[in-house]
Amino acid sequence: MLITDTLAILISLAALFSYINYRYIKLPTTIGLLIIALLLSLSIIVLGKLGIPLEDHAKHLLSQINFNETLMQGMLSALLFAGALHVHLEELNKQKWVVAILASMGVIASTFMIGFTSYYIFAFIGLEIPLVYCLLFGSLISPTDPIAVMGILKTIGAPKSLETKIAGESLFNDGVAIVIFLVLLNIAGAGHGGGQGEMDAISIATLFAQEALGGALFGFIIGYITFRMLASIDNYQVEILLTLALVLGGYALASALHISGPIAIVVAGLLIGNKGRRFAMSDKTRRHLDNFWELIDEILNAILFVLIGLEVLVLSFEMQYLWAGLMMIPVTLLARFISVGTPVAIMKLRQSFSPRIIRILTWGGLRGGISIALVLTLPDNEYREVLLVVTYIVVIFSIIVQGLTISKLIKKT
Repeated sequence: MLITDTLAILISLAALFSYINYRYIKLPTTIGLLIIALLLSLSIIVLGKLGIPLEDHAKHLLSQINFNETLMQGMLSALLFAGALHVHLEELNKQKWVVAILASMGVIASTFMIGFTSYYIFAFIGLEIPLVYCLLFGSLISPTDPIAVMGILKTIGAPKSLETKIAGESLFNDGVAIVIFLVLLNIAGAGHGGGQGEMDAISIATLFAQEALGGALFGFIIGYITFRMLASIDNYQVEILLTLALVLGGYALASALHISGPIAIVVAGLLIGNKGRRFAMSDKTRRHLDNFWELIDEILNAILFVLIGLEVLVLSFEMQYLWAGLMMIPVTLLARFISVGTPVAIMKLRQSFSPRIIRILTWGGLRGGISIALVLTLPDNEYREVLLVVTYIVVIFSIIVQGLTISKLIKKT
């Protein structure tokens, strides 16, 4: 099937599901699309059991789509830039220590808590999975997904300081989590070298500095170059094209340089969204730029959550896997509670926080497409399928249950 045919099907489904959700269901768009796509997938599976062979055709369509490449190398850069574009740097600066600690130490702590706990839980139910793969699961399920988080935050009207904490953390912690994931993947012997990874503390520190710090520096450089170009002209068509080149070209170049593309694009987006918006754009350009990136954000979000809902068709519904997934839901929530609660409790001694901040950060830490994309990069062995199912169950619970109830928790503050 041609890429244009696949894209046509996905966009058509996204448009149809968006209409159904807006006209009849009236849920937040991302959650509504995911639920409708899930219901379609389950209906196709049931019809397959009744002898109607739609399931094979649907699986063939999904086999044409590399979810990992579609998200990580295609959609992610644009979605991160669109999110970062509207984060106020002044507010982020006020919350910089909270965001920095949660996006770094919080992710690391959560990775190890989930990794070690899952190792014993999996063994308890008869799934013998090596510890390093359990840690890989911990690293890919720990980051809050900026795409899911930003989509929900748009609709609930959270206080600005709280929104900055949640959005700022989610924009940066996926970059940190990807670095941790790559380190563990090398240790597991499944990295770029292909052999058993031998990584000491210096190698790990070097890789982290190259990916995370290198990504931040690179993002500032390409963002500043784009800012200077925007300031030198006043033509909204050309200026929008420059931001598009910044996002797609900058992400591709960061990947080629083996530095963190997500962190680079977030930093560049913050620079353009604040300094660029204030000093390099006319009012007309700002309006068109906002409309353009809001539309890109909505379209890509719609396609992404339809894809997540359809991916259920390729999962193995073995009872052990389902039990493992259900048991990991409270584990991931508890790890999130501890990893955000401990530093926030310490920082409360020196600064004030919103009421129920720990509960809100815990329940508002949605997992999404990035976790699924990362688990799909695991090597094709006997551990991959169970981790894919477990990840999928945690993500679906997170987006639907947590996503539908977080607004009630925030409104109580």
